[in-house]
Amino acid sequence: MSANEIIIDVLKKKARQFRKEILETITEAGSGHPGGSLSCVEILISLYYYKMKHKPDNPNWPVRDRFIMSKGHASPVLYVTLADCGYFPKEELKTFRKLGSRLQGHVHISVPGVELSTGSLGQGLSVANGIALGAKIRKVDFNIYCLLGDGEIQEGQVWEAAMTAAHHKLDNVCAILDCNKVQENGPVAEIKNEEPIADKWRDFGWHVIEIDGHNFEELIPALDEFDRVKGKPTFILAHTVKGKGVSFMEGNAKWHGKALKNEELALALRELDEGGR
Repeated sequence: MSANEIIIDVLKKKARQFRKEILETITEAGSGHPGGSLSCVEILISLYYYKMKHKPDNPNWPVRDRFIMSKGHASPVLYVTLADCGYFPKEELKTFRKLGSRLQGHVHISVPGVELSTGSLGQGLSVANGIALGAKIRKVDFNIYCLLGDGEIQEGQVWEAAMTAAHHKLDNVCAILDCNKVQENGPVAEIKNEEPIADKWRDFGWHVIEIDGHNFEELIPALDEFDRVKGKPTFILAHTVKGKGVSFMEGNAKWHGKALKNEELALALRELDEGGR
């Protein structure tokens, strides 16, 4: 087994671990968004364990890469990632969505490692652009990664931000679309069809990379390709599965914002222990 294969194997094991922790965190709280958290696990792992420069012991390190969780309702996946990296103790995950906890349903800047408080969707890419412009003006070298949801990009502000990033040639911005094709009320294509997504972002002046968002062998080269692109922002269209890893959750809008019952959690954990899907 090559060194690269060993790294990929480690990341795959971490993905199974994260999925279990996400579901345990949501079940403990009795509320949360499991579907869209499970769909972007590999994306966050690739960023935090392969690509981004960051320091858990110094969250405000000036030259850190920034991650903007625009689809902020998928907070469990970010909280689990940050806790695993060492930004705060894992025990704190048990306080998710509880009164007085800083780990609320939408991500909040009171949590170490969180760059933007969210609520209304569609705003993250605009913030990423502002940070990127500031870095260019100050001649500071870091990248900004912004995770979007495919239901979220129905918001008009996203397309204004897409136009702005291309106009200002923000090659330090990488937008990643968690394209799981299911939003709160059903299939994205039936609620407001967005296709052809890749062509639209190309027409807006972005460098577009299309991948399987659960495949580390595609995620890692895509993030490396972003580093080589100059003069325009990069858009990674990551095809994913809502509720990935748990058979009864996959592709099911029911699990957009619904906690598992204890017996459902036990079944899901058993599937993940057996290797997931």
